Formats: sequence, C-alpha cells, structure tokens
Amino acid sequence: MSNQTPYGGRAGREFPTLPKGETVASFESYAEAQAAVDRLSKAEFPVKELAIVGTDLTSVERITGKLTWSRAAGAGALSGAWFGLFLGLLFFIFAPSGASLGILGAAVLIGAGFGMIFSVVSYSVNRRRRDFTSVMQVLATRYAIIAEPAHVSRARTVLGTSGQVFPPAPGQAPVAAPPAPPVVPAAPEAVPAEHEGADEASAPAAPAEEAPRGLTYGEAQDAARRAAREAREAEQRDGRAAGGGDQA
Repeated sequence: MSNQTPYGGRAGREFPTLPKGETVASFESYAEAQAAVDRLSKAEFPVKELAIVGTDLTSVERITGKLTWSRAAGAGALSGAWFGLFLGLLFFIFAPSGASLGILGAAVLIGAGFGMIFSVVSYSVNRRRRDFTSVMQVLATRYAIIAEPAHVSRARTVLGTSGQVFPPAPGQAPVAAPPAPPVVPAAPEAVPAEHEGADEASAPAAPAEEAPRGLTYGEAQDAARRAAREAREAEQRDGRAAGGGDQA
C-alpha cells in the first residue's frame, strides 16, 4: 500500500507501535476514512490525535494484460528513453550549447535502444514462468479511525456515530465480562416432629368469608317497622296473659 504522507519514513520511525485509543468510525474503503478525517479537520478537531488503521490486510495482484514481445519491447524502450532524457538534461544544464541539443536527442535514442534490448532479453528468459503483466496492492478489509479516549465523544458527535458499536481497536484485547458464579439451590431444612403440630397451629388461618354488605335505606326502614310491629305484638301478648291471671 502506497504511503499517503511525504513524512511517512520519519513517522514510521517515531511511531513503531500501534496507536492506542478507541474506534470512532469504521469504513470499507480508505477513501471513506480519508473523507471522515477531512470532515473532522474542517470541524477544528485535533487531527493529530487520530490514526487510520487498516485491519485484515490482503495482498491483491491485479492482472493488467498478457505480456508479448511487442509489449515487452515497448515498455523497455519507454523506460530507457526516460533514463536517457534525464542524463541528457543533466548534460544540457551544466554545458548549455547548440551541440547539447543533439546530445540530448542522442541520449534519448540510446536509452530507448538499451532499454528495449534489456526488456526483450529479460522477457525471453522469464516468459515461460510469467507471461502476463500485473500490479501488486496490499488492501485492508476495514479502515478504522482511532482517537484518543479524551476526544472520542467529540469525534463521534461530528461524524454522527455516537449510537454505533464498534469492535475494540487493533492491538487491544476485548474486555470479557467475569463469569457469573453458579447458583446452588439451598437444601430444605428438616423440621423436628415435635414442631410439626406447632407449625400447623401457627399457620395462618384461611381467610374468613366476606362480611355481609350493608343494608340499603329501604331495607333498613322495613327492618325498623318489622321490629316495632313485633314489639307491639309482644306487649299485647304480655297484656292478655296478665289479664287472664287476674281473673283467676
């Protein structure tokens, strides 16, 4: 994978370990991760606290075509011509004159000729083992943006990923929850025989039947009249009984 910064060599020596922090966003392509960092930069976020980490690296070789004699010769001539042009320009800069232009053209032609010859010879030796052209790339399956813990909340707010759950950052093992202790059921306690009767006696009694509901106003008036009538009848009976005793 190509280096994305002109100071990649020095940065690689200064930071030989994986960045520490939490994942604030994860993308499937490097372009999306780069756009997210640009968005954070425009929001005045301290981008020095960020890092783009690619996970699950994969080597990809893309086949660009079949290698033939003509393609090998053309590629060799082109690379040799560039090298000859470079040498001719150096000579022209240090010794500018009319003859230097002719030397420049001759350098380009000589470089193209030597490059073509070298490429044809190399192809004749290796064409049975490799008869195609390709481009090698190292790609990642996911690109995670890692931030320092103090800036995680703000970065997720800017990117709109506050409610998402991401896997732990590369280089940090996930924190596993401690296993719950097994629940052992308690054994029932034995009750002595002499306490069985006491336990039964102390057991709560069954709920009593509900008390009769209260009388209505009409029912109360009827009961009062009935009680008064019974009282009068009882007085009359007592009076008759008393009169009969006096006559005797």
